[in-house]
Amino acid sequence: MKILHLDKNHPLIIQQLEDLGFTNEEDYTSSKEEVLEKIDAYDGIIIRSRFKLDQAFLSAAKNLKFIGRLGAGLENIDTKFASAQGIQLFSAPEGNRNAVGEHALGMLLSLFNKLNKANQEVRAGKWLREENRGVELEGKTVGIIGYGNMGKSFAKKLQGFDVEVLCYDIQDNVGDPFAKQVNLEEFQQKVEVLSLHTPLTEATNDMIDADFINSFKNNFWFINTGRGQSVVTSDLVEALKSGKILGAGLDVLEYEKTSFENLFTSAAQMPEPFQYLIQAENVLLSPHVAGWTVESKRKLAQVIVDKIKANFG
Repeated sequence: MKILHLDKNHPLIIQQLEDLGFTNEEDYTSSKEEVLEKIDAYDGIIIRSRFKLDQAFLSAAKNLKFIGRLGAGLENIDTKFASAQGIQLFSAPEGNRNAVGEHALGMLLSLFNKLNKANQEVRAGKWLREENRGVELEGKTVGIIGYGNMGKSFAKKLQGFDVEVLCYDIQDNVGDPFAKQVNLEEFQQKVEVLSLHTPLTEATNDMIDADFINSFKNNFWFINTGRGQSVVTSDLVEALKSGKILGAGLDVLEYEKTSFENLFTSAAQMPEPFQYLIQAENVLLSPHVAGWTVESKRKLAQVIVDKIKANFG
């Protein structure tokens, strides 16, 4: 079986697939159109988010048996058409769930203690102690939307902080010793910290809008390490301005393209809500790297190898 690698990943993925008898070809520079011309020669594809594998692309991949995506989601793949074509899809949320959980916790603690703001001020020669008085996580109610691999990892990280952890999910019976599953009404009545861990679907696209935000009883802190398109940024900004959202840690933004590699590729001016975010002292931003650690790079590759081996080895 021939596998086409469209993104660079940890070298173990090629080494181990070769050991299993697969033929690996790497193409990290060709355009989508160039890849399209030769894709019918391959049995498998390994990709992160370089471009979208849409119906036209998958139709041309006449011999394709599987797609492995080194990441948690599959939104850059037409999953319905792929399944109809008998193409198996492998993602790797198990590989970076720990990294995402740690990143979410790091963002939350940084916001609570104004670490980003204080760091910049001290470097600028400002020693402002009262202005940088923090708040404590202890005693807060933390709510997690999306209680899969990522949400469970974050909940586990919260053990020891003496917080109440609630989760809300469209699946039943996902609660565990680390989080109590509740209905949306109870969730919105109690939560003081909201962390989003959902994939991008029709149901989650633009889910966090003004109506959703204002349905919460308490003013709350917001962390998003899921998908940026799940949040209406203009509504988030209005909530930050009003104080309904006390602060936000955003690893993802709705302005990201199919490829997550670079946000700043357009000469056009960034939207006004984004301009607000980059100036706001109670907003912490990172470039879609919650799941990107030295360890997760290896884990993601290993998960995909193991799934290919289990199905085609």
